[in-house]
Amino acid sequence: MQEVKKAILLMAGLGTRLLPLTKVIQKEFLPLVDRPILHYLLEELLASEIKEVIFVLPPGRREVIDYFKKRPFLEKILKERKKFELLEEIKKIEELAKNFSFTFLYERQPLGDGHAVLQAKKTVGEEPSVVLFCDDLLDSKIPATLQLLKTFRTCQKPVIALKKLPKEKISLYGIAGTEKIASRLHKIKKIVEKPPADKAPSDLGIVGRYILIPEVFDYLKRQKPNQKGEIILADAFEAMIKDGKMIYGYELEGEWLECGDLLRWMKTNLYFSLKHPKYGQKLKEYLKEIL
Repeated sequence: MQEVKKAILLMAGLGTRLLPLTKVIQKEFLPLVDRPILHYLLEELLASEIKEVIFVLPPGRREVIDYFKKRPFLEKILKERKKFELLEEIKKIEELAKNFSFTFLYERQPLGDGHAVLQAKKTVGEEPSVVLFCDDLLDSKIPATLQLLKTFRTCQKPVIALKKLPKEKISLYGIAGTEKIASRLHKIKKIVEKPPADKAPSDLGIVGRYILIPEVFDYLKRQKPNQKGEIILADAFEAMIKDGKMIYGYELEGEWLECGDLLRWMKTNLYFSLKHPKYGQKLKEYLKEIL
């Protein structure tokens, strides 16, 4: 039985739906309360016992490296000014990074999520891996990645994260047509991109978490670009399904939170802000004052 030890974090997109913020910063470093989005993703992986992380980045971007790099001068200043609470926060970032081995890969052009995943083929080798789309977070007792890993340990096949959607949101997402096997577990029969609600094969939207096996990379390598010139991961899954390959879907437990555009990022930021142990109650009181 193979275990998943490597994670691929897709960070090579331009973040156009989050402009002008992403003109100067990668979207994965937009804040959610007091930490960037990326910090939440790494905490999810650590809680899922994944410690080898492969970043797929645009050329020339160094935010990830800079975020985890030691800052002796900054630490010196904080000590001199007796800012011990802030110093402790800096050290937490450094301690988080010590749990991982990082590999940095660069995608010259953003040519679709499947093309970004392909950049990691050589590094992943003949092992299974988990892919995280950095737009998506899950607030849950069991981390999203760990939920998928539990399914993979049983089936040893690709696993796609799913979440039920209200009717009015179905046309905004990739939707999976499935055959239900057990509680929360499905066999994926088709994937339809943003169908009208009345023509959708189900109400199960695809969340940005996947467990891949090496065979998926083979399909991605053979996949022809779509009309936009992009290689799409969902198209590779569709090709596998047509060839009779088994792909599972798992309905995640927890609250699905998104950061793919400005409004959804603001909503997610507000969600975490109101739940924050230090600031949440004060923010709730402030909202009562102004609303």
